[in-house]
Amino acid sequence: MTAIRPKINVDYMGSATVVSFTDEKILEEKDISELQNAIMSLIDSDAKKTKLILDFGNVRFLSSAVLGMLIRISKRVYEQEGRLKLCKLDPKIYEIFKITRLTKTFDIYSDVESAAEAMS
Repeated sequence: MTAIRPKINVDYMGSATVVSFTDEKILEEKDISELQNAIMSLIDSDAKKTKLILDFGNVRFLSSAVLGMLIRISKRVYEQEGRLKLCKLDPKIYEIFKITRLTKTFDIYSDVESAAEAMS
């Protein structure tokens, strides 16, 4: 597992890249921008057809700006004919995804293993 600033760990499960957020709160605009840049760099450094899993297991609070970041990440992944899965969303965060109808945009799984299996 590789720790990358800002506040993510990168691991690999099969052919998928797993990005785990290490902070409990993702609220600051600067942090969100750094996260987006780090994840976009991972996507761009990968070959076409990136398989990316974003693990929210540690996250309890996030700002609405994170939703915008996720949409931009999703767009980049799909431009490269890749696949994106989210997993381990806190129930309160999942509720935000339901209210904003992002559950129709993102494939959300209960754990990393299920998300990785769905990549096969």
